[in-house]
Amino acid sequence: MSDETNKNIGEDLKDDAKEFANDAKNAANDFKENWNNATDGGENKKILAGVLAIVLGSLGVHKFILGYNKEGLILLGATVITCGFGGLITSLVGLVEGIIYLTKSDEEFYQTYQVGKKTWF
Repeated sequence: MSDETNKNIGEDLKDDAKEFANDAKNAANDFKENWNNATDGGENKKILAGVLAIVLGSLGVHKFILGYNKEGLILLGATVITCGFGGLITSLVGLVEGIIYLTKSDEEFYQTYQVGKKTWF
């Protein structure tokens, strides 16, 4: 091979390496953005809170997800202290809250429960 051919191959490899680096950087940025969207990145927790309120409302898990630790402990405590009998009432609270959460628009839920910090219903 001639020096000219080797030089062209070297330049092609250099260009391919730069293109690969740019593609890798773009893929990493896309992954980061999608990861933040998938994990809510501190954003809207409507679906997670709504489903957990319906399924595990008596344990107050949905309250903990939204950052309402005192209210979550109240629901959990009412269920545990009454040996589960209070769970009937607290599960109704969870069911109602879950339905309310899921029927609100994403923006309305975010503004009401995450920004406005409305703790009950």
